[in-house]
Amino acid sequence: MSQERVSVEAEETTPLDTFRQFFALERDVLVLSLAMFAFSLGFQMTSRYLPEYIVALGASGFVVGLFGTVGNIISAVYPYPGGAVSDRIGSRYALTIFGLLSTAGFGFWLLAPTIGTIELAGVAIQPWIWILVGLFLAQAWKSFGLGATFAVVKQATDPSRLAAGFASTETFRRTAFLIGPVLAAVLIGFHPDFTVSFQYVLGVAVVFGAVGTIVQHILYDSSSDTIGDSFEGLDQIRRDLRDMPEELRPLLVGDPRPVRQRHGLRILRPRNHSVP
Repeated sequence: MSQERVSVEAEETTPLDTFRQFFALERDVLVLSLAMFAFSLGFQMTSRYLPEYIVALGASGFVVGLFGTVGNIISAVYPYPGGAVSDRIGSRYALTIFGLLSTAGFGFWLLAPTIGTIELAGVAIQPWIWILVGLFLAQAWKSFGLGATFAVVKQATDPSRLAAGFASTETFRRTAFLIGPVLAAVLIGFHPDFTVSFQYVLGVAVVFGAVGTIVQHILYDSSSDTIGDSFEGLDQIRRDLRDMPEELRPLLVGDPRPVRQRHGLRILRPRNHSVP
């Protein structure tokens, strides 16, 4: 009897069955996973080389450090208002707006060398300024859309498979971590001038962002989206914090974890590229 039980359990956990279960998830979760893969691929292709790109556009080391700090601040600040927007207009339209903003951010990074230095009221606006401007836009889908992605998985997935739904989106996102840097390295090798070759990378990121936004908007079924009331400002923030379950409150302290420090050190450690 025990041998039969072992054989049955082995059949239930074969790699093929796991593969089938993975793609048997709800359609909306798979659509969201594909969109997450597209945007994560864009971020993974660009984020590791943006410090060198900023330096190539004439910025100092201080600006590179500022870029990393601002990025972390955005990651901390954007999710709450992004969740409020998603609750107000629904996940589909919220993610579409955030996707368009992120794609526009990639576009700012792409066009920064073309824009060049602009004289405005006697002040010279250097090209690297547009990298910082693009940062506020590019982070929209990843940070603003955090609450909306959670809502999509929760709405589309049976409670008994909720963990699998979240895991599937993370698996797609992490797959882009493997592909993105390799693809970026290949594209950078196409031209000896790093600024030009990195624009190839940014062009691909724009394409992936646009495709991810379109796929998510067209294929996502918004019939389960809930539309909330208007945002009530600081009173709502205070009420949300006051009504937060006790189990979640330690996460507010635990989230600024050491990995953020390691990420900051990685941003500040430029690679050795021959940039003219």
